[in-house]
Amino acid sequence: MSILPENNVRQVQSLNELSKRKVVEHNSLITSIAKMDKTPLKMFELAVSLIDTENPPKDHTVYLSKRELFAFFKVNDSNKHSRFKEAVEKMQKQAFFQIKKEQDKGFKFISIVPIPYVEWTDYNDEVKIEFHREIMPYLINLKNNFTQHALSDIAELNSKYAVILYRWLSMNYNQYEHYSVKGGRREEQVESYRNPEISMRDLRQMTDTIDEYKRFDHFEKRVLNEPLSEITRHTTFNVTYEKLKKGRSIDSIVFHITKAGSR
Repeated sequence: MSILPENNVRQVQSLNELSKRKVVEHNSLITSIAKMDKTPLKMFELAVSLIDTENPPKDHTVYLSKRELFAFFKVNDSNKHSRFKEAVEKMQKQAFFQIKKEQDKGFKFISIVPIPYVEWTDYNDEVKIEFHREIMPYLINLKNNFTQHALSDIAELNSKYAVILYRWLSMNYNQYEHYSVKGGRREEQVESYRNPEISMRDLRQMTDTIDEYKRFDHFEKRVLNEPLSEITRHTTFNVTYEKLKKGRSIDSIVFHITKAGSR
C-alpha cells in the first residue's frame, strides 16, 4: 500500500511521464515573437509535446490530462480549475506568434493564434486542444531546421523571458552538438553555435521588449540576468554572456553555453 495519498501518487506519475516528453518545433517558430506571457507559452509547449511527429494528428487535435497540466504547473490549490479556465481564455484572447519569413522583396509577417479551440468538462480529466492549421507546419514538417528540447526543463522556468531564451539557446546548442558529431561545418562555425551572438534589435524583437525596459540596465536585469539565472539553475545549460559595443551603446550579446556533464 502506498504511503502517498491517491492524488499525490497520480501527480508523481504525471510528473514522471512529463519528464520523458520532448518538445519539437521549427526554428522559425523559436525565433518568432511570442506575443504572450509565460502561462500561455508554457501551455503551448505542453500541448506541442503531445504531438507524435511520426504520425501527426490529421484533425490537428491532441488530448491533455488536467492532472498532467496541474502537475506541469505545480498547481494543487483549491482554485486550480478556475485558474486553468483563466489561462485558457488568456491564451485564446491574447496569445499569438508573429513569424517573420524572408522573401525576395523583403520580409513577410504572419500572426497566428496557435490554439484557437479548447474543450473540457468539469466532470472528467480530458482536455481537447486543437491547433490552428497554420501553426501545424511549424510542428510537424521537421526534416530540416528544427529544435528538440526537454519539456521538464520548460516546466521549471518561471518567466516568459527564461522560456524564450531557453528555446533559442537550445536551438543553437543542438546545432553545435549535431555538427560536432556529423561534421559539415568549419570549426569556427561549430563553435559559434555554442557561443551564439544576437543583435540587441533581434533580441528585443524576439523577447517582445522593443517598447519595454528602455534603459539597458533594466533590460539586462529582467531579460538577461534573471532568466539566465533560472536557466542555469533549472536546466542542463550553464549560460554566461558578454556585451559587445558599437560606439558607446550595446550592439549585441554573445552567449556562452556549456552543458552539465560536458566541457
